[in-house]
Amino acid sequence: MSFLIYGAYGYTGELITRFAAERGLKPILAGRNEARVAELASEYGFEYRAFSLDETDKLEAALDEVDVVLHCAGPFSLTTSAMASACLRRKTHYTDITGEIVVFETCAHYDDAAKNAGVMLMPGVGFDVVPSDCLARHLKDRLPTATDLSLAFYGMGRLSHGTQATMTMNVGKGGAVRRDGKIMPVPAAWRTREIDFGEVTRTGVTIPWGDVATAYYSTGIPNIEVYTVVPPSNLKMLKMSRYLGWLLATGPFQKYLQGKIPAGGPTDEERAKGRTLMWGEATDAAGNRVVSRQQGPEGYTLTAMAALNIAEKIIAGNFTPGYQTPAKAYGADLILEIEGTARQDVT
Repeated sequence: MSFLIYGAYGYTGELITRFAAERGLKPILAGRNEARVAELASEYGFEYRAFSLDETDKLEAALDEVDVVLHCAGPFSLTTSAMASACLRRKTHYTDITGEIVVFETCAHYDDAAKNAGVMLMPGVGFDVVPSDCLARHLKDRLPTATDLSLAFYGMGRLSHGTQATMTMNVGKGGAVRRDGKIMPVPAAWRTREIDFGEVTRTGVTIPWGDVATAYYSTGIPNIEVYTVVPPSNLKMLKMSRYLGWLLATGPFQKYLQGKIPAGGPTDEERAKGRTLMWGEATDAAGNRVVSRQQGPEGYTLTAMAALNIAEKIIAGNFTPGYQTPAKAYGADLILEIEGTARQDVT
C-alpha cells in the first residue's frame, strides 16, 4: 500500500518527503511543476506524477494508484475541495496539513459522503492541529462536564513562505471563536490574557486557529477560544487591521504584501533549536477547572512526524470512515507518540 504527497516540493512537502525516505517509506510525489517534482523524486528514488488539480483525469488516475493522499499544496481554502472531492470519487483516504477553519468545516460537510465511500477525511494532520487537538481531548477526558475550553500555543521558530502567504491572504478577516457550538466572528485580537506555559509566561491573543473548528468535533465542548503569542508590534498591527483590514485585503495590497514574503522556511539548524509550548484550560458550569501543559518539537518538524505517523496508521488499516479529527480518531495520547513531546497536568 502506498500514499501520494501532493505539493511535495513546497517547504513542508519537501520536509515530509525527506522524513518519509528516512523512515523507509516510498510515497509517490506529485505537484503541478513537473521539473521540480521530478528533481525531488530523483533525489530520493521515488516515483512521481505531474498534474494540476483541475486536470481531473490525471488526478483521478494518480489517486487510483494509492490508498492515502497527504495534501500539502496550500492555501488549502483554494485547493481542498478539488482534492477531497476527487478522493471521495476514487475512494482514497484524504489528509492534509491545513490550519484553516473553512477547510475543516468544508471537510465536515463531506462526512456522510466519506462514510458512504468507506474512506477517512482528516485535514490538519500536522502542527495544525494534532498537538492542540490532543491537548483539547485530554482536558475533556479530565473534565467530562467541561463547557468552556481555552487553548494557547507559543511557537519558537520561523514561518515558511507558504504559512505566511496563507496568513497574509486572510489578513483583515478578523478572528473567530465558538459560542454555544457555533463559530462566531470576532474582531482581530479580540481578547488577550496572560498564559503561563511553565517555562515562560507570555501575553496571548485570540486568533482564528483551526481548533475553533476541530476541538468541537473532538470534545463536544461548545465554547472554545484559541490564543497565540505575538510580538507587541504584531499585536498592534492586528488591532489596527480591525479598521484597515478591508484595504489590506484588496488586490493591489495583497500583491504587494505577498511579494514581500521571503522564500523558503527555517533551516535544519533553526528547526533543531525551535520548540513549541502549549497550554490548555477547561472549565464547567459548576466552577471546576483543569489546566494542562504540553511541549514538543518545532512546528514544521512536528508536522512532518505527525503527518507520516497518521499516514502509516491509515495504510495499516487503522482508520475510521467519515470526517475525523486526529484526537477523535486516535485519542489524546496520539501526540505522545511523537519523539520529543511531553505533557503535564497543572490543576
